Amino acid sequence: MPRIEINEKYCKGCLLCIPVCPFDSIEVSKSLSAYGIHIAAFKKDGKCTGCKNCATVCPDMAIEIFKD
Repeated sequence: MPRIEINEKYCKGCLLCIPVCPFDSIEVSKSLSAYGIHIAAFKKDGKCTGCKNCATVCPDMAIEIFKD
């Protein structure tokens, strides 16, 4: 099953990826990044089909899709 990884160094917390996920698998992180912002995070029980909507909409290229 595919999965996504969000690079904390690149994510600026715009959260544009959240509404484009067809499975509602991305959420706002509960902890702060090194820059002191809440960034996007893949839910622990999230489902990913590898549609790449989140990666496509990310202006900072902070999201990578892995197909295991």
